[in-house]
Amino acid sequence: MKIAVIGQSLFGQEVYKELKKAGHQIVGIFTIPDKDGKEDPLAAEGMKDGTPVFKYTRWRVKGKAIPEVVSEYSSLGAELNVLPFCSQFIPMEIIDFPKHGSIIYHPSLLPRHRGASAINWTLIHGDKKGGFSIFWADDGLDTGPILMQKECEVFPDDTISTLYNRFLFPEGIKGMVESVDLIAAGKAPRINQPPEGGTYEGIQKKENAKINWDQPAEAIHNWIRGNDKVPGAWSEVNGHKLTFFGSTLVSDAPPQGQTLDIPGAHAPAIVTRNGLLLFGNDGKMLLVKSLQFEDGKMIPASKYFSSSESSSLQLTEEEEKIKEQLRVIWKGILSNVTEIVDSTDFFKSGAASMDVVRLVEEIKLKCRGVQLQNEDVYMATTFGDLTQTLVKKLRGEDDEEELPIDYIELNINNLTLHMPHQVFINGQFVDAEGGKCYNSINPTDGSVICRVSLAQVADVDKAVAAAKEAFETGEWGRMNPRDRGRLIYRLADLMEQHQEELATIEAIDSGAVYTLALKTHVGMSIQTFRYFAGWCDKIQGSTIPINQARPNHNLTFTKREPVGVCGIVIPWNYPLMMLAWKTAACLAAGNTVVLKPAQVTPLTALKFAELTVKAGFPKGVVNILPGAGSLIGQRIADHPDVRKLGFTGSTPVGKQIMKSCALVNVKKVSLELGGKSPLIIFSDCDLVKAVRAGMGAVFFNKGENCIAAGRLFIEESIHDQFLQKVVEEVKKMKIGNPLDRSTDHGPQNHKAHLDKLIEYCSTGVKEGATLAYGGKQVPRPGFFFEPTVFTDVQDSMFIAKEESFGPIMIISKFQNGDLEGVLRRANNTEYGLASGVFTRDLSKALYVSEKLQAGTVFINTYNKTDVAAPFGGFKQSGFGKDLGQEALNEYLRTKTVTIEY
Repeated sequence: MKIAVIGQSLFGQEVYKELKKAGHQIVGIFTIPDKDGKEDPLAAEGMKDGTPVFKYTRWRVKGKAIPEVVSEYSSLGAELNVLPFCSQFIPMEIIDFPKHGSIIYHPSLLPRHRGASAINWTLIHGDKKGGFSIFWADDGLDTGPILMQKECEVFPDDTISTLYNRFLFPEGIKGMVESVDLIAAGKAPRINQPPEGGTYEGIQKKENAKINWDQPAEAIHNWIRGNDKVPGAWSEVNGHKLTFFGSTLVSDAPPQGQTLDIPGAHAPAIVTRNGLLLFGNDGKMLLVKSLQFEDGKMIPASKYFSSSESSSLQLTEEEEKIKEQLRVIWKGILSNVTEIVDSTDFFKSGAASMDVVRLVEEIKLKCRGVQLQNEDVYMATTFGDLTQTLVKKLRGEDDEEELPIDYIELNINNLTLHMPHQVFINGQFVDAEGGKCYNSINPTDGSVICRVSLAQVADVDKAVAAAKEAFETGEWGRMNPRDRGRLIYRLADLMEQHQEELATIEAIDSGAVYTLALKTHVGMSIQTFRYFAGWCDKIQGSTIPINQARPNHNLTFTKREPVGVCGIVIPWNYPLMMLAWKTAACLAAGNTVVLKPAQVTPLTALKFAELTVKAGFPKGVVNILPGAGSLIGQRIADHPDVRKLGFTGSTPVGKQIMKSCALVNVKKVSLELGGKSPLIIFSDCDLVKAVRAGMGAVFFNKGENCIAAGRLFIEESIHDQFLQKVVEEVKKMKIGNPLDRSTDHGPQNHKAHLDKLIEYCSTGVKEGATLAYGGKQVPRPGFFFEPTVFTDVQDSMFIAKEESFGPIMIISKFQNGDLEGVLRRANNTEYGLASGVFTRDLSKALYVSEKLQAGTVFINTYNKTDVAAPFGGFKQSGFGKDLGQEALNEYLRTKTVTIEY
């Protein structure tokens, strides 16, 4: 179909490109004249392709179409006009000329918000749903019949930019192309707009964007975000016109800060370390992150009272050369400016938002690879100020704004803990949707540690959108693998610097004994990140000889590429270590992450998020969402933009996740599920070592251990001796506060789990197993359970088949010398995570290791995992690997490329 594209902007450019890709013939582009010597992107794209480009100043005079314009247009023989974004008034002679008429894109759900500034008004009115309409043009203002509408949720903190970039821009481009295809196929609908519900609003300009302070906080917030970044909501402050950007609603108690009187405001604003806190007439609050003065200078709102204190850097000779290189870049963009001097303002000289992107990219290419953010340009709009910003970045003295965190502070274990407690999305700690929270409980005494934000479905959608943007268009997706490795090494170093704090948080949040948390929970996590940091620049494909296409030649090679946005859902037994096992490999492969920690143990994951920011990870790469598995875990599994899901947890939930991932988008899945790991102890073992290792196999980390020996098979001739020694040693174990360095056994993770263990032991006793020791809750505050030993356990019993996930040793005898019999019994389970054997006979040990149906077999040891050794299960214990080189395969995809020459 012959199409005339009428419009402008990057949106118009992308629609044009996609229409060409779809096979449509573009007979002409009609766009605006050059501005300050620069072509519109749509015009530039058309010129590059050789498509006829027409730049009319206007299409009509005194209400009548200009005959020469109509004649030139009609000579092209267009069958359809496509108007992706057009600021000019197009006469009806043009609109009605093509056989199929004209279609127009409008960024609202018509008939709501007709006219200009539709996105602004969607936010100003606080609409919960937004979207776009593609309609058939008529002689009214956005009144033509609807061809297509698509809607999206509008998040409470959306701005014009976030809503546009997340949905209106990418989906709008697809929608325009789909609409043209429907027209070409003769299937395009014409649905008359309903007469009710229509609204018309004016163009948002600076003069009518003044803030009315006599309204609720939410209405003020909507006004500010609805004018962010253009035209900018403003107010008179201290005799100056001050423009407000980056508004969010907040619900916590007002922090300390310096007050700032704003005429007409319900209460004085407060300049805090997080930004400028404002109040509505309902007493509720909003926080503004950035302020702009009348001269165009933008500052962090937290720096309002100190904005004039900075002094200029004296540049070295080498830095002067960089300044000159920056001047060349500015000159290339601002071709209309004769001379670039320190006072030259980027935006007042005619630059637009797309020029900011170009400036940032050219600086990265030509100025030692330094990565500025778009916001840096908005904060330093003059050439002199941006030079200072660039030099500070190069020196590592960029005074980057400290991440605002509403810490929970706790003095414990001779430390002052600083614990984030909000969800972490796109590099920021923010309240969950609707401000929902829950209590995080200390299992040592049942007390509340703090309130934690409870993520909602909308938070998942925001986190996935941030992760997708970071992967597809952000700095992370463009980063050199070696630089990625440096970031992960830096993160590991920071974790090591904070290891005592992390271990203490782990102890109070999960009940882990502090010394174990320090060595294993935290220590192995640090090792894991260091191990995978080293893999970043060693992920490579291969060249493959194939049959040549004679007389030509072929070269075939493979590339290992990241899969994209990865969802990770982890359990509560090793909160930080389970995070590390999956996230380290995921990040090393180049993916971005949306991670849900267990609802009962969120605090080390949130502290980890803080450390990623300190390490320099770009926004959106890591996102942490504490919340319910049934809601947040399920939404991650169901989300179409998540391309991989890694899960550790129960087998029934793993099955549900597998099903969801298959139905939604056939996403890649790896599962580490339940276990009932057998440990076989032969009479020829080193009994002292076997007793010690057997106890560790069961009681390590209070039995909350995925590879815990769920069942011990003891050869009959040593059974009684083994049992006696185990009970003797168990009686010596000190049960107590996990922060006490002499404690052997801390509390179970949470109350529901404690109750499950009590019921489990009751079932064992009822079925006839012998309770040799323990089996009861410890009579003290908290969730303590006695280390427990059962013997005389028969294969048919519940406790012989089901995992306790607690400190319960299940002992069964096997007849002397009955090797094949005990192997059959050990393998008679649907689980296959780990297993173990103790014997001095190496041949027997190796034979048993071959026959045991488990992903890991320990010989004369137990719990000996290492970051370099792959870990994962067989059968209903799941599939896929954590740790080792094999773990990378879970987060990579292989692409085959064949060249003929």
